[in-house]
Amino acid sequence: MTTKSNYKIQNIVATASLGKPVPLTKLARTQPNTEYNPETFPGLVLRVKEPKSAVLVFSSGNLVCTGTKSIAQVRQVIDAVIKQLRKINVKITTKPKITVQNIVASGTINLKLNLNFLALEMENTEYEPEQFPGLVYKLIEPNATFLLFSNGKLVCTGTKNKQQLEDSMTQLLKNVKTALKEYEK
Repeated sequence: MTTKSNYKIQNIVATASLGKPVPLTKLARTQPNTEYNPETFPGLVLRVKEPKSAVLVFSSGNLVCTGTKSIAQVRQVIDAVIKQLRKINVKITTKPKITVQNIVASGTINLKLNLNFLALEMENTEYEPEQFPGLVYKLIEPNATFLLFSNGKLVCTGTKNKQQLEDSMTQLLKNVKTALKEYEK
C-alpha cells in the first residue's frame, strides 16, 4: 500500500526583534491599519493587506507575525512594518532576524482512518468523539501535533521549518501504517 501525504501550509507564526523601542501610541494615531488598547493588551495589532497578515508590535520592538504562508511572506510583512515605522521617524538599521515559532499545515493521507482503533494502538493520542470528531496525536520526534479525522484529512502544528514538517508527515504516515497492519490482522 503506497500512501503519500500531501499538505499545504496555512499559517506561519514568526517572531523578530527590531532592536529598538517603538512608540505604540504614535504608531496607532498615525497609521489607519492598527488597533491599540493598552488597557487590555500591551501590544499593538498592525494589519497588513498583502500578504494578508497581522503583526503584534510591542513597545520593546519585538514583533509577532501571523497569517503568512511562507518565510518570504514573513520577510515581506516585516519589511512593510519597518516602512510604516519610518513614517513616524523610527529608523530600523539592522535587518531583523526572523524566528519561526510554529507552522500550521493542513492535508490528507488519502486513507479512511478508524480513529477508535488508532487511539488504542498508537501512543500519545487523545480521542473523545463526543466532544470533538478528531483524534489528537502528539509526535515526539520530530515534535509535532496532529489532528486526524476519519476521512484521512489532517492538521499539523508545532513544526518550525519545512524539513521538520516533511519529517513529521513521514513519521505520522509510518506510524499510522504500522497501526493499520495490526488492524488488518
